[in-house]
Amino acid sequence: MDKNQAASDQPSALAKPEVLMRLALSDNGFVFDPVTGNSFTVNGTGLAILRRLQHETDLARIVASLCTEFDVVPLAAERDVIEFANLLRNAFK
Repeated sequence: MDKNQAASDQPSALAKPEVLMRLALSDNGFVFDPVTGNSFTVNGTGLAILRRLQHETDLARIVASLCTEFDVVPLAAERDVIEFANLLRNAFK
C-alpha cells in the first residue's frame, strides 16, 4: 500500500462509520449520540470535519473540501482531520 492510499484509508480506520452516522449534529455544534446518550460540543471547524467524516471516507476529498472552505493548506487540514477522527475514536471505544 502506498502512502497516499494509506492516508486515504485513515479516517475510516480512526472513526467507525457506524458510530459517525448515528451522531446527531446541530448547526451550533451540539453533538448527540442516541445509543449512549452522550453529548458534547464542537467548534465550527470540528463540526465541518465531523459532517465530512459522516459522508466521505476519502481523506484526500475531505482535505480538499476543507482547504476550499477554510483557505487552509492541505497539510494542516489533513492533520486536523486525523487528530479529530482520533479523538472521536477514543471517545467511542
